[in-house]
Amino acid sequence: METVAAWVPHAPFGWNPMWVATIMLLIVYGVIIAERLNRAIVALLGALLMIAMGLLNQEEAIRGIDFNTIALLTGMMVLVGIARRSGLFQAVAIWAAQRANATPWRLMIIMSVTTALLSALLDNVTTVLLIAPVMLAITKELEVPPYPFLFTTIFASNIGGTATLIGDPPNILIGSLVGLTFNQFVVNLAPIILVVIAVQALINHLLWGRKMHAAPEARKRVMEMSVREAIMDRTLMIQSLTVMGGVILLFALARQIHLEPGTIALMGAAVLMLLDNYAHHSEEQSRRVAHTFNEVEWITIFFFVGLFIVVHAVDYAGVLKLAANHLVQWTGGDRNITAYAILWSSAVLSSIVDNIPFVATMIPLIKAMTTTLGGPVAIVPVWWALSLGACLGGNGTLIGASANLTVAGFGDRNGVPFRFLTYMKYAFPMMLIHIAICHVYLWLRYLSK
Repeated sequence: METVAAWVPHAPFGWNPMWVATIMLLIVYGVIIAERLNRAIVALLGALLMIAMGLLNQEEAIRGIDFNTIALLTGMMVLVGIARRSGLFQAVAIWAAQRANATPWRLMIIMSVTTALLSALLDNVTTVLLIAPVMLAITKELEVPPYPFLFTTIFASNIGGTATLIGDPPNILIGSLVGLTFNQFVVNLAPIILVVIAVQALINHLLWGRKMHAAPEARKRVMEMSVREAIMDRTLMIQSLTVMGGVILLFALARQIHLEPGTIALMGAAVLMLLDNYAHHSEEQSRRVAHTFNEVEWITIFFFVGLFIVVHAVDYAGVLKLAANHLVQWTGGDRNITAYAILWSSAVLSSIVDNIPFVATMIPLIKAMTTTLGGPVAIVPVWWALSLGACLGGNGTLIGASANLTVAGFGDRNGVPFRFLTYMKYAFPMMLIHIAICHVYLWLRYLSK
């Protein structure tokens, strides 16, 4: 069988492909930050320019797209869109608001903790797809601004996902390629994640919660609401809960059954669409399915497609590998300095580019330093530094993690705009506080000995 030669990146006029890729990445991010054009348009044009200039060919560009993420997002959006019609999220919103006595700051804390816990058990993208509609319904009933609640949902999902092997893609990579177990992640990362989520809850309260008050009439109205009456289609709700429960179970068993989360999500979406439509005639089915697909955040989906290609071009040109090599050289082979450098650099870079290719690049480089850094046991804290930096760093900007863009797309669609600079103004300093806490944790638990 004929072997297809790997594509060699090149650039017009003999320019250095690494410089061209980096400049293109900065231009794409600059235009996104300026917010003069829709981010999906910018990402797709950036991707096409990367191909047109020779940094990637079409086959390599397609390989750069993480179709598992695309399938996961699409499938879960379909599931959530159908479930929303049953009144399920409205009912959950009323229940949660009543548990918090219809007090906004209490509700913010309850939902943040719930989001973090779900993200640790599922993955953060699935969690925000389930939680964001609930948050929007709650704020509508209490007549309070929805932006702070959606913002805290993003942060809680990325923080909670850091605590376990399955909560965030970088952890899955580290666990599978390094051989770290689920229990090791929980024992080593969950303690500091509990501290970080508590600190973030305090920040949320000081920044938004203490200033937010629901009108007495709105609180009274919420407390008098009936959860049962909020359910508009009981049969559809039961079907939705059954299918989503099955999807979550399959997520937990994904390794054993050898299925990717994207496949499971699309399978669940197809099953729920079948249950929602089989009793209707063909014309009505077509109308209902079209309505269901209209619930998908296509702007977010195509933004991811473009961004995956842009970042892959940067990675394929060797920019991330060069940066990682320089990082290793700067540390001089000192384990403690290496751990701190990886923690902070991972956090900053994960705010700018997708943390998955960065982590995939760093793993073999850290492995190569095992002997220099003192052996497999001595190097373990470096893996925790990489995990904490890459996962928590994703909170720093709107494009730092999949969950951020998922919530932003949902907010934009529902009249709650997420501006890049507005988000970053709040998020980046918060992220730095989290990383500083992790720095102290690494020193106290591993590096001071």
